[in-house]
Amino acid sequence: MWIPTEHEKYGVVLASFRGTVQHGLPLEIGDTVQILERCEGWYRGFILKNPNFKGIFPTSYIHLKNAHVKNKGQFETVIPVEDSVITEMTSTLRDWGAMWKQLYVKNEGDLFHRLWHVMNEILDLRRQVLVGHLTHDRMRDVKQHITARLDWGNEQLGLDLVPRREFSMVDPDEISVTELYRLMEHRHRKKETPAAASTHHLFVHVKSLMSANLGEELEVFFHIYDGRENRPLSERFFVKLNKSGLPKSPEKTERQCTLFVDLGSSDLRKDVYIVVHIIRIGRMGAGEKKNLCSVQYRRPFGCAVVSIADLLTADSKDDHLLKVYACNTESEWHQIHENLIKKANSRYNLSGSNTGLAVALQLLHGDIEQLRREYMVLFTRGVSITRKLGFSDVIMPGEMRNDLYITLERGEFEKGGKSVARNVEITVYVLDIDGLILKTHVAAGSGEPGGDEYHSLVLYHNNSPRWAEQIKLPIPVDMFRGSHVRFEFRHCSTKDKGEKKLFGYSFVPLMQEDGRTLPDGTHELIIHKCEENTNLADCPRYLKLPFSKVNLPSNNQTLKGTKESFWITSFLCSTKLTQNGDMLDLLKWRAHPERINDSLSKLKEIDGSEIVKFLQDTLDTLFGILDESSQRYGLKVFDSLVHIINLLQDSKFQHFKPVMDTYIESHFAGALSYRDLIKVLKWYVDRIVDAEHQDHIQQVLKASEYIFKYIIQSRRLFSLATGGQNEEEFRVCIHELFMSIRFFLSQENKSTSPVAQTQAVFLRTFPAVYGELLKIFTVREVAGFVRETLGSLPTAVHADCLEAVKLQCIAKTVESQLYTNPESRCILLPVVLRVLQAHMQEQRDLVMCARILTSMLSLIKKEEENGTAEPVVSEEVELIVESLLGVLLRTILEISNRPQPAGPTMRLQFQDVTGEFVACLLALLRQMSDRHYQQLLQAFSSKDNLRDFLLQIFTVFRILIRPEMFSKDWTVMRLVTNNVIITTVLYLSEALRKNFLNDKFDYKVWDSYFYLSVIFINQPCLQLESFSPSKRKRILEKYGDMRVMMGCEIFSMWQNLGEHKLNFIPAMIGPFLEVTLVPQPDLRNVMIPIFHDMMDWEQRRSGNFKQVEAKLIDKLDSLMSEGKGDETYRELFNSILLKKIERETWRESGISLIATVTRLMERLLDYRDCMKLGEVDGKKIGCTVSLLNFYKTELNKEEMYIRYIHKLYDLHFKAQNYTEASYTLLLYDELLEWSERPLREFLNYPMQSEWQRKEYLHLTIVQNFDRGKCWENGIILCRELADQYESYYDYRNLSKMRMMEASLYDKIMDQQRLEPEFFRVGFYGKKFPFFLRNKEFVCRGHDYERLEAFQQRMLNEFPHAIAMQHVNQPDQTIYQADAQYLQIYAVTPIPESQDVLQRDGVPDNIKSFYKFNHIWRFRYDRPFHKGTKDKENEFKSLWVERTTLTLVQSLPGISRWFEVDKRELVEVSPLENAIEVIENKNLQLRTLITQCQSRQMQNINPLTMCLNGVIDAAVNGGLARYQEAFFVKDYVMNHPEDGEKIGRLRELMFEQAHILEYGLTVHEKFVPQDMRPLHKKLVDQFHLMKSSLGIQEFPAYVRASPVHFTNGSPRTCRNSVPNIISPDGGRGVARRSLPSYPAVNRYSSSSLSSQASNEVSNITGQSESSDEVFNMQPSPSTSSLSSNHSASPNVTSSAPSSARGSPQMAEKHKHSRENACLSPRDRPVSAIFPNPMDPAQRAAPHQIGDATLPRSDPNLSAPDKVRPTPSSWSLDSVKEGAPSFSDSFGKMLCPPVPPRPPYSGSSAKNMRSQSPVSASRSPQKTTVPPFTPSPTECQSTSLVSNSPVLSGSYSSGISSLSRCSVSEASGTELPAGDHPAHPLPPPSTLPNSVSSSSDEPIRRENKTPPPYSVYERNNPRSRPVPLPHSLSIPPQADPPALPPKPHQLRTGSMKLDGTSDPRVPRPRPLPRKVSQL
Repeated sequence: MWIPTEHEKYGVVLASFRGTVQHGLPLEIGDTVQILERCEGWYRGFILKNPNFKGIFPTSYIHLKNAHVKNKGQFETVIPVEDSVITEMTSTLRDWGAMWKQLYVKNEGDLFHRLWHVMNEILDLRRQVLVGHLTHDRMRDVKQHITARLDWGNEQLGLDLVPRREFSMVDPDEISVTELYRLMEHRHRKKETPAAASTHHLFVHVKSLMSANLGEELEVFFHIYDGRENRPLSERFFVKLNKSGLPKSPEKTERQCTLFVDLGSSDLRKDVYIVVHIIRIGRMGAGEKKNLCSVQYRRPFGCAVVSIADLLTADSKDDHLLKVYACNTESEWHQIHENLIKKANSRYNLSGSNTGLAVALQLLHGDIEQLRREYMVLFTRGVSITRKLGFSDVIMPGEMRNDLYITLERGEFEKGGKSVARNVEITVYVLDIDGLILKTHVAAGSGEPGGDEYHSLVLYHNNSPRWAEQIKLPIPVDMFRGSHVRFEFRHCSTKDKGEKKLFGYSFVPLMQEDGRTLPDGTHELIIHKCEENTNLADCPRYLKLPFSKVNLPSNNQTLKGTKESFWITSFLCSTKLTQNGDMLDLLKWRAHPERINDSLSKLKEIDGSEIVKFLQDTLDTLFGILDESSQRYGLKVFDSLVHIINLLQDSKFQHFKPVMDTYIESHFAGALSYRDLIKVLKWYVDRIVDAEHQDHIQQVLKASEYIFKYIIQSRRLFSLATGGQNEEEFRVCIHELFMSIRFFLSQENKSTSPVAQTQAVFLRTFPAVYGELLKIFTVREVAGFVRETLGSLPTAVHADCLEAVKLQCIAKTVESQLYTNPESRCILLPVVLRVLQAHMQEQRDLVMCARILTSMLSLIKKEEENGTAEPVVSEEVELIVESLLGVLLRTILEISNRPQPAGPTMRLQFQDVTGEFVACLLALLRQMSDRHYQQLLQAFSSKDNLRDFLLQIFTVFRILIRPEMFSKDWTVMRLVTNNVIITTVLYLSEALRKNFLNDKFDYKVWDSYFYLSVIFINQPCLQLESFSPSKRKRILEKYGDMRVMMGCEIFSMWQNLGEHKLNFIPAMIGPFLEVTLVPQPDLRNVMIPIFHDMMDWEQRRSGNFKQVEAKLIDKLDSLMSEGKGDETYRELFNSILLKKIERETWRESGISLIATVTRLMERLLDYRDCMKLGEVDGKKIGCTVSLLNFYKTELNKEEMYIRYIHKLYDLHFKAQNYTEASYTLLLYDELLEWSERPLREFLNYPMQSEWQRKEYLHLTIVQNFDRGKCWENGIILCRELADQYESYYDYRNLSKMRMMEASLYDKIMDQQRLEPEFFRVGFYGKKFPFFLRNKEFVCRGHDYERLEAFQQRMLNEFPHAIAMQHVNQPDQTIYQADAQYLQIYAVTPIPESQDVLQRDGVPDNIKSFYKFNHIWRFRYDRPFHKGTKDKENEFKSLWVERTTLTLVQSLPGISRWFEVDKRELVEVSPLENAIEVIENKNLQLRTLITQCQSRQMQNINPLTMCLNGVIDAAVNGGLARYQEAFFVKDYVMNHPEDGEKIGRLRELMFEQAHILEYGLTVHEKFVPQDMRPLHKKLVDQFHLMKSSLGIQEFPAYVRASPVHFTNGSPRTCRNSVPNIISPDGGRGVARRSLPSYPAVNRYSSSSLSSQASNEVSNITGQSESSDEVFNMQPSPSTSSLSSNHSASPNVTSSAPSSARGSPQMAEKHKHSRENACLSPRDRPVSAIFPNPMDPAQRAAPHQIGDATLPRSDPNLSAPDKVRPTPSSWSLDSVKEGAPSFSDSFGKMLCPPVPPRPPYSGSSAKNMRSQSPVSASRSPQKTTVPPFTPSPTECQSTSLVSNSPVLSGSYSSGISSLSRCSVSEASGTELPAGDHPAHPLPPPSTLPNSVSSSSDEPIRRENKTPPPYSVYERNNPRSRPVPLPHSLSIPPQADPPALPPKPHQLRTGSMKLDGTSDPRVPRPRPLPRKVSQL
């Protein structure tokens, strides 16, 4: 049975548990668990990091730990009983663990490794704490280390700043908000701005001396030198180097490294230097040869200097190489460093070109203890300390130092009978009182230990040597008395053995008889002569002699007259000895009572360092004198005491204050002194008002703190001694003293008056007295003193400085011990509040006000914590609220609205004061109870006042929520702020409901309230979803989800509004929508119904809710693009609102709105998800297109539409899809007109006119079309721009534009374009984004991209997709699958512009554009066998399943892929299939023969292979198989309907044989010699093939004009590379869909006579001149019926061939460039575009057509294709109707080239009269299959077919293949249902919008409009408004209802001389925009 646990509540997992048992809870080692129940060895509970999942686990896996339980029961929480630092460490390390792994994933290696080390370090420290064996101090250090590392890691990982007190985390609920702010600020400041160090230290490490000519040992001396004052600042650091220039003792680092300590900030300036002197130890002359002399001398070597300022900028770790200089004259050695500093170049030179001293120099900052912690290695391995000469800037009590520095300055010596000057060396000794040499007390400097003696430099032959050598004598204090220093002088001979001969000595005693030490300064010592062997050990004998010339008695003329002298400079740095006689006189006052007055007067002149050395002795002296002679010396003693007290205020001596405090507490014994001190103090205070000079009185008042300390301590000693006598007398004295003080404070003075300054001095020191008074008086008494004293200050104070000081006094009062007591606080609070209120109202001294307020509110919180008098606290809060709440709010508003000051320090102060006031406000509001709020709201006298207050507090709350209010990592502070805000808002909302509803409604207050609520919910620190689970859990436990609480409050307040809701519609839609997008389910459920309410009220007011809809849509886009909202929200929005509006009368319009918004959300979510991906891919582009179209078609939002146009443009541009980028920008271009309307600044466009913006867009689009090699489109835009420039007479730009246009033409002819592949992609399954889901698209591939590469790219874009391996349509299971399926296969484009492709002489460069641009339809063929398969001949049953896909927009367009709009599936019979195969093969042969003949082929191999393939296949049964299958009697009998097709197949077989024969002729001409045998074989096989086909001689119709190859006559020079197998060279090839075919031998011989004589010339003669063709009139026997069938690709390959390169063709027929390039578009709907036309106008486009090229519909079987044929126009009818036709449609006629068919279908649909004579011939109108014309007409119609009017029949037969422009490789087919290219109607006849179904046929026929003509350029203003490309509609299969009309004759094509026919008017088409073409 499971029993709830009592004590076993919390534990840690010892080993991982898999949880494989039923209800088992998987555990990992280290997890912490909370235990709920227990049962027989098992616990039930949960892991603390995932409390929602509960389960069971074994007890043996858990280590139990003690814990406190809060809220026992169902919602209990467990807090482990352990050190708070351990708890924090554990939770922090858990959080770090996950983030640490992410650092590895993100490749942030540096932080990853650093964090790893810190985590290990923390774990080690944690173990030490847990073991519990640390001492208290060590535990403190460890915790400090832990918290420092935790804070470092949190900062590095961007986690929150943790407020701490004494290393433990602080609970924000346990302390005041002001105190919390102070803690956070302190930690933030500590992190951000480390305090500037006032103390600095220089680290020096000597590495080596590099020099070429060493060989002697060296001594190196460093010291710091002040170049301004020309004196050393420090003692010397001494390093010995060996003969190699390296340190002599490398193992002892303290002899190579030193720290020059205690440099002040003033020492880090440019004229302070590090000076290095180098001395060599060796022979007298550096270049002397070695001799027997072993005596060594200290000789000058060189000097180096470096400025300390250089170290501040240099890298601290760099080694420095110091240049070493030598002096030119040895006598100037003492000042070589000065010469180097002054750069006196003539006095020194480099000691050697390679000489340099390598040293490491580094400046360190902070006190020495801090350095010991930070640079532990430095101190542990050893470093010597080099001190300053004298004390540091701050003298610490207890510091022991007794150093005497002596500098050997110079000497004056006689020659001593020598001819040359002496080489003098000084030896220095220190001797004690007994005459013994003090060992180790002579030091050359730090670094090396002291020695017994010191040898000076030897300057060569110099009787006036200047050494300037400093030595240090660290003599103990007790040995100073009686000691002396002796200097022995020796001459160093360079001859003989180099011996040193003593010739004199000097000495100096260290202390005088009166106890004073040798005074600092220069001393001229007497040189006492002596012999070499003189015994100087007898000290007493020479000590009796005089030592200094200053001290010589006047009668001693002998010594005075001597010229020999020796000068030294001494400097004592001692904390125990003094050189000051006045100090000694004062301390020994009892010995000389008569000198007391004099000594007291001189005390002020004594140096402060001397006084603090003997502080206790001095104070004892003063109080001793006061006790004995108070009447006589009382005033002087008081003044001396004031002097000493004020001396300790100096920063240099402030550390001696504790010494004085200790003296007062422990050593002061003046029990009677208080009377004299009070009396003198009162005397001074009474004289203040009248005194002229206030300086001394101010000094007295400045010292009042310590004077009161002495008074109180003295009184206490007296009371102890006497049992409390004279108590009343003492109290009276104090009261009288305060009366005097209050009197002088109450004086009103100007700020400049001395009395006002004296008042300020007193106020500064007054708060320090409170603590002393409390030692004797009660709290109430002292509070009374303070209140009366502060209250005595004049209210109208003129002195600003006094006001500031007064405020400082108040601040110190509030922070004092006195104010912490509730008894005194109630007395002092009114005074404090009065001053504070006055200052805050005037916005003065705000920093100090904030400080006071902070202290006051911190104390209130403490009182509440301690549980003391609650009523007192409540009363205080009431007082503060009443006095300060309003002014506090105004102050925060004022500060926040101020402009930020410029300086960084000012800005910091500004932020500080804002934060302080905010913390105060929060603390005050948190203290307020219900009663306080009631009193506050009742206190307002009027509604206006309450309204102002509410507006103020709401505005302040909005300021508090701003992100910049607190630092980014202050989450704790933000949560506390939010908690206070929501509590306050709940109180105030009641006041809002009571006072500002119904007739008292106030919009401004309510709006402010709602606005605050919305930004409250949306602030980042409340978005719990973004936090780690542990942080989220902590916040929820402490505060709950404050967003939901505020959301409920908003809903509640909204419901109270009633009809006033209308005031907030639509203003609050956006803000409320933002709230509902917060991913919190409860909040969404509360807030979404508000939209229903808004819709309802808007419906009541306006009858619709257009405003709601518009606002929702506008805001959704911006909010979702910011990352807000998700799929769950979309579903919730939809379901909640649909449910809400079920019973509404406006239900239908509501559903429509909800559906629109939901669909928009779907697209926006898809768009956002796609945009998160890194690279630009099809998914992003497709998604943007989907959204763009949605904004245009469904929402009619022009601005959003344009924004997304530019987003799509940017995507294309980034992906280098330049063509698509151009089409995209065209969408915006089309919205603009050529007008001067001004346009505002928008996106990246400046403010400009509409004309300028459209011009800029045109140029950008042309540039992109150029990049995308879509030059034809660019040309059209160039023309449009040129027209504009021409109309404005801007010939400069017109010239540029024409040149640009010309360059584009050149690029078309000169540059090669790659032909793209097209792929059909199906996206199946629910996992795809909405815009792709279960849809199929056709995609234009990238350059060189084949099917495999494309498939791989798609799979990379959709990594979770599964590629389908078949091409069948998927079933419903795939559609509904919860997965992604991709179905990809290649498709073949079906070009629209067949007229260009079929024209003769158009180079392939030009045709390639029309093959792959403006493509609506694509085809995919799948071969299959129907019925039983004949193994002998599979062609009998080989059918083809042909799928035609029609897109919603043509490719290329604004995307690389478009959705499939319609699928059509037809089956092609085996016979039709055979016809297509042979047609395509014939066309391939023609193309190869043409290329070979025009020498476009580099080699002949492709032709050879093709000929071989066809001939060999035919010989081996290729064509024979077709004969067997379709020419046999059984097939003809069984398929009577295929008679015409069988005839067509026979024609094609004969045609192929003829082409092969001509191909062999060409092949023979070009075949290389080594391939002759193969050619011969081919010829033989061809004859076999002919015989197998039964061909002996070609029929005449075949010979007449099957190929029309060029014969190379001179007239072909017009075309440099003529298109030999011209598309116009023959009749249209009859295709598979012809209902019937004529008999093969039906032809007339009349048209063959001109070419029958020579077969080859027949073949090659066609393209010489089109004029010849017009000479040949059509035969009267020519049928008026013609058929033309689209080519189809080889059925065995559905993919386009990879060999699609466009060969370079001749520049010919450039007018064909005027063909259509881009697709037509419809205008978008109402708001942006003109209104649609009415149906009557819509019929106009049908009236003009082109019936020249009849086409078949490949998607219909033969019987279905026979339809009633529209009546054809005869040539006569054209002639007759020409004038009226021209009049009515002159501006709408198509250009002369190229012709377009009205539609495809059977030949019956396209019958027209061709001959001008046969005008009366009427077309057939029955369904009987018509007859095709005779093959004999082929020549006569070959080029007349170019005429738009002579559109009757092209000759049937083989030459019809030439009309088909698509080879087998390209797989092109003439489109089904192709309509004529009509010019656009005028603007009044625009087609309707997309939503109109009736205009479907009209839209489809506008696909290939006519090109520009001259008329356009001359009449630019006549252009109609174009249709946008994005709404262009694909073609329909059905023909138009009205019969099409023929075009007029092409000018110049009917006469031999090329002159125009005057009867035929020149066509002038309507101009149109590029996107419609």
